[in-house]
Amino acid sequence: MKNSYDFLVIGAGGSGLAGAMYAARLGLKTLVLGKSSGSELPIGGVITTTDLVENYPGFVKISGFELAKNLEKHTRSYELVEIKNEEVLDVKKMKDKFLVKTKKGEYESKTILFATGTKWKKLDVKGSKEFENHGVTYCALCDGPLYKDKIVSVVGGSDSAGKDALVLSKHAKKVYIIYRGEKIHPEPANMTKIENSKNIEIINNANIKEIKGNKKVESVILDREFNGNNELKIDAVFVAIGHEILSELAEKIGVKVNTHKEIIIDHKTSETNVEGVYAAGDVTDKQFKQLITGVADACTAAHSAYEYISKN
Repeated sequence: MKNSYDFLVIGAGGSGLAGAMYAARLGLKTLVLGKSSGSELPIGGVITTTDLVENYPGFVKISGFELAKNLEKHTRSYELVEIKNEEVLDVKKMKDKFLVKTKKGEYESKTILFATGTKWKKLDVKGSKEFENHGVTYCALCDGPLYKDKIVSVVGGSDSAGKDALVLSKHAKKVYIIYRGEKIHPEPANMTKIENSKNIEIINNANIKEIKGNKKVESVILDREFNGNNELKIDAVFVAIGHEILSELAEKIGVKVNTHKEIIIDHKTSETNVEGVYAAGDVTDKQFKQLITGVADACTAAHSAYEYISKN
């Protein structure tokens, strides 16, 4: 006999944990499955890779890892919640329920919350795949300490790229931000920190064409000269060029997505076009994506699921 639940959350990032916690408060038997196909993050999600969080209400400053652990602990405090670190392989819509299959088993639920988030986009250049985990990496907080007094680069111009550079500047001797555009665009506060940093330098209007090395990264080839040379000697490439939306599982049961593969939701209820299915966090078409907005939408989803179950 399959285990049966009222509310099943796919994805154990901050949004998924908050949705589960709120569902339990509403008396719903809840299961959180910690991995979706393609996910590379631990319980807590992308916030675990953030060095310092300064925009989550109630905490002036807190590490992303600590905040994620607080969310997990709070969620686990409810007896109605189970968290399993299992990878979801498939989701099927039955007549009046959903069937979710993992590598370890199958679970039934009256409602589903997709909080599957995103995964890092890979750098599609020669040498990127070969040197992955040997100098090509996607998590500055995780791997930054490995490059103490080394020369590293961050590829990208977003706020995430800027924050990665600031994290790396605490460890590395030199940090290059390599960006294809004219100007990087982090949040103003982070831009000020970058400009005041003594060991961060921006290489604009440039792309990496190739990553070179023997057993590990030793240099990159740029598509323009920098200081008279196209080859830049570095020890690591930290990639921060955005994320891919993990919405494939939702699409399998007919959930509509936009051209960016973001799940389309009703922003008042967190409902999708499929009855009994909700979504929250970075996987949705929410314009402003932050942990606090994902948490809010997940709690809204739990309440909507409660009302849906109460009527059926």
